[in-house]
Amino acid sequence: MSVPAPAKGLRGHPWLTLFSVAIGVMMVALDGTIVAIANPAIQKDLGASFADVQWITNGYFLALAVTLITAGKLGDRFGHRQTFLIGVIGFAAASGAIGLSDSIALVVTFRVFQGLFGALLMPAALGLLRATFPAEKLNMAIGIWGMVIGASTAGGPILGGLLVQHVSWQSVFFINVPVGVIALVLGLLILKDHRAENAPRSFDILGIVLLSGAMFCLVWALIKAPTWGWGDGLTWTFLAASVLCFALFAIWETRVKEPLIPLALFRSVPLAAGVVLMVLMAIAFMGGLFFVTFYLQNVHGMSPVDSGLHLLPLTGMMIVGSPLAGAMITKVGPRIPLAGGMLLSAVAMYGMSTLESGTGSGAMSLWFALLGLGLAPVMVGATEVIVGNAPMELSGVAGGLQQAAMQIGGSLGTAVLGAVMASKVDNDLAGNWTDAKLPPLTPAQLDQASEAVQVGVGPLPKGTPAALAEKITSVAHDTFISGMSLACLVAAGVAVVAIFVALLTKRGANAEAGAGAAHI
Repeated sequence: MSVPAPAKGLRGHPWLTLFSVAIGVMMVALDGTIVAIANPAIQKDLGASFADVQWITNGYFLALAVTLITAGKLGDRFGHRQTFLIGVIGFAAASGAIGLSDSIALVVTFRVFQGLFGALLMPAALGLLRATFPAEKLNMAIGIWGMVIGASTAGGPILGGLLVQHVSWQSVFFINVPVGVIALVLGLLILKDHRAENAPRSFDILGIVLLSGAMFCLVWALIKAPTWGWGDGLTWTFLAASVLCFALFAIWETRVKEPLIPLALFRSVPLAAGVVLMVLMAIAFMGGLFFVTFYLQNVHGMSPVDSGLHLLPLTGMMIVGSPLAGAMITKVGPRIPLAGGMLLSAVAMYGMSTLESGTGSGAMSLWFALLGLGLAPVMVGATEVIVGNAPMELSGVAGGLQQAAMQIGGSLGTAVLGAVMASKVDNDLAGNWTDAKLPPLTPAQLDQASEAVQVGVGPLPKGTPAALAEKITSVAHDTFISGMSLACLVAAGVAVVAIFVALLTKRGANAEAGAGAAHI
């Protein structure tokens, strides 16, 4: 393979290519946090249940996770430019469709389509950068690309808050339409087609089906378990189906000519540790973030804009900490920064478990900022650990694997911690309700009340007297906080496990070669 000669015109110009793909990638990154701010408004407007709101996030991340590696192979086969442009068009169209939706089922459906088209965008953008930039400038380009993702993640809560508060929750999705048009026009004018030298000739259809089935069964079981019960046959049926699909997937991947995920990659202990680390980090991060928005808006009564501002220390410290973490990883290797980052994350999640309804902004900001500072080394170091420890010919697959691991972790985090929250609320609400000497509830009323409390809302019938409403709201907030505290403690435990996983990582022998590679 060779490094392409510098482009002289608009088409294929390295820095213009970076600008063009950054606009498209910004949409996908923005949706990772902007929708979290809109979730409470969507839940109220459409009368959605707690599990429904979870699927707004889960559907998006699950679709991303399952299709990222396949989408990367599509780019290698048919060209990254075409794949990127199709992703832009589809993502913008799905966003517009969500804004026009009048039911939670349609919102979740089009969120899945967002995830599918977003998966086409991400690997294709990185493939275009690898193909366009000379080796000595590629690291800088990828660094700026990463900063765009970080800035979009940080700006999501603020922009989402402004749009939800002053326009509507639908505008959170409508904004992607003009951004998508800009990305499409720039892409048509600037992006140059690049094809992989050894493009795949077939696709692992059965592997895709098995992996999709395994993930769906797992997440569905975790979300429905609070309703069905952890001892219910349906719960264990879906969990068993998930294990079976994972096992069949692993067996099939060793036999198919061009597997979706070459299992030979996992012979490298550092690479496998890096993938596990990404999953664990995302479980703690995305799972925790899901509850924080309800805590800020429904317990503290903050506006969407205020809740977005309160989350800024978290995402802001991720941006500030990323270049510092990059310098440290370059100097001492990834092991110590990654382990230290997960230690800070564990402490932060423990601190978040101590939040109460009367906790001040200063204490909240401290724990949010510490979490962002802890996550930064993991985000930065993952590429070196995973891609750097992969053989050169599998570096693209390893890059897709890294992104997929984060999306899977995010989906599992929302599901696992959601299940913890729901179980805790179900266990505590009846007793707390009785202790407060509130009017007794029928089992059906208790189930309805539990769903409201799981998002921090007091189950108040119309016409409830003020004194009684205050008492019900107090019980609801206390029960919600007990559930959130337990969920944060579980997330802290996950982060502690990740510390030991981080100790298995090391700098990859192929890191520099991988960064300098280009498709032609």
